[in-house]
Amino acid sequence: MTLCQTPQPARPLAPGSVAVVLGTRPELVKLAPLIHELGPATRLVHTGQHWDEAMSGRFLRDLDLPCPELLTGVGGRPRAGQIAQSLGQLDAAFAEDRPAAVVVQGDTNATLAGALAANAREIPLVHVEAGLRSFDRAMPEEHNRVMVDHVADLLCAATTDNAANLRAEALDERRIALTGNTVVEVVRRQLPDPEARAALLARHGVRPDGYVLATVHRPENTDTAEALGAVLAELDRIARAGTPVLFPMHPRTRAAVERFDLTGLLARIAVTEPVGYADFLGLARHAALLVSDSGGVQEECTVLGRPLLVVRRSTERPEAVDAGFAALVAPGAELGELAAAWLADTPERLARLAATPSPYGDGLASARIAGLTGHLVTDRQTPVAA
Repeated sequence: MTLCQTPQPARPLAPGSVAVVLGTRPELVKLAPLIHELGPATRLVHTGQHWDEAMSGRFLRDLDLPCPELLTGVGGRPRAGQIAQSLGQLDAAFAEDRPAAVVVQGDTNATLAGALAANAREIPLVHVEAGLRSFDRAMPEEHNRVMVDHVADLLCAATTDNAANLRAEALDERRIALTGNTVVEVVRRQLPDPEARAALLARHGVRPDGYVLATVHRPENTDTAEALGAVLAELDRIARAGTPVLFPMHPRTRAAVERFDLTGLLARIAVTEPVGYADFLGLARHAALLVSDSGGVQEECTVLGRPLLVVRRSTERPEAVDAGFAALVAPGAELGELAAAWLADTPERLARLAATPSPYGDGLASARIAGLTGHLVTDRQTPVAA
């Protein structure tokens, strides 16, 4: 794909003038390189959609991010309550201290709240990873991402498919920039060195290219006993066939396992507490197979050169599938059968993926987005001649 040129620097942005609004751990990861590019201009605002010291606090430290302004009373509410609670507090914060621009990423409730708060105050809005579409209206995230795209002033599309989705909705071409995805630079910067990765695998008792790494957390896989049981039964099937399965368990998944009395399905699976981002990348880098319902893992696997089975009914990131890194599977027998087939083909598959470039760009996305944001702010602040 032909990425947009990195703009020449605009005049320096004032300290704290760009409000970066986020609310989940994946947003922290994906926006970290942009926050570093913006430097002192960053005003980090965390809605608290997903907040706990053990996970969110660790991610802030691991990614070397500044201490955020933290909203209150958002986590644990249903979708409408999270958006409303975040929107009210963001509006008050922006009224008291108006930013020159607001940046949001992806499709979370925090993303939509940040976008609506910026739009209500007529503050220039930058949407990172614009144009994602699953075309699955059962996904709340699909509604979030569409609404944000239609109020954003700068649409930073990661791929040509994303840009095409925006054009298909008649969005102004002048608002669209093909930037690549910040995930490429995140993975390159955060992946531990070979010695640290070897020690990490030793701690978990696994060998390179000899285990499965699995994560499950999305509501479609954790909200019913049938769906979660189907996923865990197939992970158990893989383990019974002789391939170790590492399973860092998300708090939502752990609660669901206990609620549905599915603990028995974990007997052969190596369950761990959630791991830090760098450790996850280190484990993913040497897994024979990844199994996940995470959007971020669908991108990370293409940088790491690892195969992924996406346990979801739809995906807004078809690029990994189209490039041969991933396949979309339903919970149940299809997952176990395809996992067995891919594990039987491990050496050839890994060699093929190692020679396949990531569809998500060249690792310069954050520099492009920071430059475009600077120009957006400058253009808005420059008086129009009479």
